[in-house]
Amino acid sequence: MAASSSMAQAVFAPPSPTPAFHRPSSLPNFPFLPRSAASLFTASSKLQVSGSRRSLSYCIKASSDDTSETSEVGEVFSGLKEKWDALDNKPMVVIYGGGAALGVWLSSTVVEAINGVPVVPKFLELIGLGYTGWFIYRYLLFKSTRKELADDIEALKKKIIGSE
Repeated sequence: MAASSSMAQAVFAPPSPTPAFHRPSSLPNFPFLPRSAASLFTASSKLQVSGSRRSLSYCIKASSDDTSETSEVGEVFSGLKEKWDALDNKPMVVIYGGGAALGVWLSSTVVEAINGVPVVPKFLELIGLGYTGWFIYRYLLFKSTRKELADDIEALKKKIIGSE
């Protein structure tokens, strides 16, 4: 992976005749804030230096001379194309992918429906808090149970990888 080189240039503009705390007319009216505090909420493209009548404006341009990001993206797409071409049963992959997308959409719909019932979300939060407390007490509170949890995780890793 090549390191990208970026360069920032600062362009100095001539001093503007506006005072340091000039209130533009496009500023929304905040009746509950004083004018000086309300001017802090404006998005300004000028950096003004107070302390004198003159202000200094900065315009910063960022540029990148590195094109390695586009080549990496091309490598990823070419790798995906090679893997897609190597597949024998492409319709089944499309069906499985569509089924997975449908399952995610369906589960999202079910969760939204459950969330719409007034009492159920709070009840499920209570169950989650109870399970979290039990898990902390069962596996994280004592040294021997932490060791047991680490051993269980290692056994699960070995089972997933297939070395057991």
